[in-house]
Amino acid sequence: MPKSNVFSFTFFFLLLLLVVDGAGEADGFPWLSGEAQVLLSLKKTIAEGSLDGLSSWKNEVSSNSTSHCWWRGIQCDESYRVVGLNISHMKLFGSISPEIGKLSNLVNLTLSSNKFSGHLPIEITHIPTLRALNLSNNVFNGSFPSNVSIWKDLQVLDVYNNNFTGPLPVELSELRKLQYLHLGGNYFSGTIPIEYSRLGSLKYLALNGNDLDGKIPSEIGKLTKLEQLYLGYFNFYQGGIPPELGNLTNLVVLDIANCTLSGPIPPELGKLRLLEKLYLQVNALSGLIPPRMGDLSSIIHLDLANNELTGIIPQEFERLQNLKELNLFQNMLHGSIPSFMAELPNLEQLRLWQNNFTGQIPRNLGQNGRLKDLDLSFNRLTGLLPPYLCKNNKLQTLILLQNFLFGPIPKTLGNCESLTRVRMGQNFFNGSIPEGFLNLPLVGMIELHDNYLTGGIPTSISVTSKLEQVSLSNNSLSGSLPPAIGNLTGLKTLLLNGNKFSGTIPREISILKLLSKIDLSNNKLSGQIPSEFSECGSLTYLDLSKNDLSGCIPPEISEMINLNYFNMSRNHLVGNIPEQIGGMQSLTCLDLSYNNLSGRVPQGGQFSFFKASSFVGNPGLCVPHLSPTCKQYTQSDGESGTFMSSSTFKLLLVIGLVICCLALVIPAILKGRALYKTNSSRTWRLTAFQRLPFSCKDVLECLKEENIIGKGGSGIVYKGTMPNGEHVAVKRLLDVDRGRGRGRGRGRGSSHDHDHGFYAEIRTLGKIRHRHIVKLLGFCSNQETNLLVYEYMPNGSLGELLHGRKGGYLHWGTRYKIAIEAAKGLCYLHHDCSPLIVHRDVKTNNILLASNFEARIADFGLAKFLQDSAASQSMSSIAGSYGYIAPEYAYTLKVDEKSDVYSFGVVLLELICGRKAVGEFGEGVDIVQWVRKMTNFTKERVVEVIDTRLSSVPLQEVMHVFYVAMLCVQESSVDRPTMRQVVHMLTNLPKTKSQNNK
Repeated sequence: MPKSNVFSFTFFFLLLLLVVDGAGEADGFPWLSGEAQVLLSLKKTIAEGSLDGLSSWKNEVSSNSTSHCWWRGIQCDESYRVVGLNISHMKLFGSISPEIGKLSNLVNLTLSSNKFSGHLPIEITHIPTLRALNLSNNVFNGSFPSNVSIWKDLQVLDVYNNNFTGPLPVELSELRKLQYLHLGGNYFSGTIPIEYSRLGSLKYLALNGNDLDGKIPSEIGKLTKLEQLYLGYFNFYQGGIPPELGNLTNLVVLDIANCTLSGPIPPELGKLRLLEKLYLQVNALSGLIPPRMGDLSSIIHLDLANNELTGIIPQEFERLQNLKELNLFQNMLHGSIPSFMAELPNLEQLRLWQNNFTGQIPRNLGQNGRLKDLDLSFNRLTGLLPPYLCKNNKLQTLILLQNFLFGPIPKTLGNCESLTRVRMGQNFFNGSIPEGFLNLPLVGMIELHDNYLTGGIPTSISVTSKLEQVSLSNNSLSGSLPPAIGNLTGLKTLLLNGNKFSGTIPREISILKLLSKIDLSNNKLSGQIPSEFSECGSLTYLDLSKNDLSGCIPPEISEMINLNYFNMSRNHLVGNIPEQIGGMQSLTCLDLSYNNLSGRVPQGGQFSFFKASSFVGNPGLCVPHLSPTCKQYTQSDGESGTFMSSSTFKLLLVIGLVICCLALVIPAILKGRALYKTNSSRTWRLTAFQRLPFSCKDVLECLKEENIIGKGGSGIVYKGTMPNGEHVAVKRLLDVDRGRGRGRGRGRGSSHDHDHGFYAEIRTLGKIRHRHIVKLLGFCSNQETNLLVYEYMPNGSLGELLHGRKGGYLHWGTRYKIAIEAAKGLCYLHHDCSPLIVHRDVKTNNILLASNFEARIADFGLAKFLQDSAASQSMSSIAGSYGYIAPEYAYTLKVDEKSDVYSFGVVLLELICGRKAVGEFGEGVDIVQWVRKMTNFTKERVVEVIDTRLSSVPLQEVMHVFYVAMLCVQESSVDRPTMRQVVHMLTNLPKTKSQNNK
């Protein structure tokens, strides 16, 4: 190439560079460094330690750099303007910088699924170009910015699951291009703005999970492009469902569940031909199910459960050929289950429990080969079980409790390998247990109790670890227990009581290492008690009563360190009672009555606390102070009648000499009596319920003014430190002489009115051991004073903490945990002690909290034993605390375990409301009356009474606990649940709809 051409080309190239460079400075990309600085400002406001997701965001950029366009989550246009910011799911937290408003070209802003908090900066409304704004799943609070009308082209706005408050922004109605609007999961209040009916482009509208009230506007029916509408969950609407919703003919999902709707279901909903999911459950809807709902030809999930619907299932439902899930449980429906239910080709889940259905289950139900869940419990169904329930091995849950079903259990169920849970108790089934029923690979629970089953337990039981609970109680099963029962290695509960089983107890039962409860009572089992029971290390409940067992009690039983309840009564056991049983610290209930045991009942250890009735009915057994058999143990083996006669003569001679001596020493005795009485009354004696590393002297040193941690009607409580550093709580009861005859100010009606609960306390706590009942270590006493020594509870009582200055720090999760643990403690008293124990003074001040806030039931000064759990016991006067006393106790003076249930319901209300049982609602009004007035006895309005100190709570969980509380405080004791049912309800939260769809 000629030099002139090379020179020309070089000159032209340099000139071009100058022009381009000049153009860059002239056109100026001024936004390059400016937008990068905005992003860095945003990064600075995010808390340290959460920046891993933003590691590509460099802290320095040059004035002309475009590198930020390649940072994670950043999208730029062809001019390097930031048009998209997506930093979702990065586990970021902190606040959003107001500088974000300077990203004036943003089209999409996605901050979802992080933990951003604080207020949403008002500067965000300065971005006119936004098309999509997603802020869901953070904790933004305060009011939503009202100046949003500038976003004329906004199509997506999602602020789900934040803490926004105030009314719904009316200004959103100006965003006419909006297609997706999600304001759910916040704390918006007030009514739904009628102006939202102007959002004609909306396809998705979600206002669920707020605090909205008023009526659902009929004007929503104008949003004819809507495909999904969510209005329910924790909103509190008045009135019913607007018939105008039937105009939303493009709807695919309509969810207005759990929001206090009343009135009938509008027939107009039948016009929604494209609707696939309709959720109206947990409301107060009444009347008949409209036949026009049979026109919902696309419906897949239909949930009308937990309402007040009456009448029958409409025949028109036979047209719902796409239906997979039908929930109608907890209504007042009646009639028979229509036969067309069996013909629905896609039906997978049918839940109709707790209605008044009668007649037979459709014979062809399950014939479609898709049925997975069937729950028809608590109806009045009769007839045989359909044979096709498990066609194609799809059936997972089969629950038919408490009906009038009879006949044999279909053999096909023995081959139903998909089953996970079977509950068919309280019916009239007969015949034998299907072969293979206990071998199903996925089944975890089998309940066939209270039927008329015959035959034996199948002998061909394969090894399985899935099966955890088997209940065959109260049938007519017979034969021997097969050794193959040891193959059920995952078994935790085995209930075979109330049958006709015979033969010996298989020693293979020792293989069941996870077994915690076994009941073989009321059968015809014979032979000896297997010593191998000692290998079941998890066993807490063992009942072998009412059998034909013989032989001696194996001493290896004492190796069962977790055993609480052991009943061997009404057998033919012989020999002595092993002394080792006294060392079983966990054993609280022992019954050896009505056997042929002999010898002397061992003393010390746990035997000090077992009631005398545990040993009655053993003629050869010496029960100290109660049994005439004990006389033979006071004589030497070599004594004879002649010797006794000689001894008698000598004894009379000695008595004569003693009488003479008494005439001389009586004056000295009378003189020293006062001194002796004084000394003996001041002599302290320590009675320990376990090995204690301290003495009464150490306890007495705790009784100082500066150690007082509580005072009550029965005495003063001190905190003490023992020589080994262990902390204890010492309750000094009122002195016997000063308190005599005055009781506790609440009337006890016992022969120990002056003891301030001392005898009740030691009689109760001295013989029971449970994780959620305060442990009584021992007591020191003399003739003037009683000192009870307990384990120390560093967090004091629930009442002091809940109603004191620190109540706001008791978060809901801790309250819920305390409720469950206290319920378990009471459940133990009512159901696992024999006889059962009624506390009679359940209240927040008698629930103590350990260092980890673990709950313990305390103060058994009013506790009573009920020999017959089916009958109440009359008291001479009312005992308890005002505000916690059950109505029937106050009116009739009759007490049973349901009196404690009422008191526990009050405790639950205190945990929810944060208010005391009495004293905050006006004269004569307690918390139960106040809550009923505020909520109209409906759990959906629980938000109106919830403790305002709780910043955020899982409302579904609180509503569930509220529901349990209202069951506990029902006027009639018959309508209240048992504490066992309360524990079950508290520990089994109902699944939310989102969970059900997973």
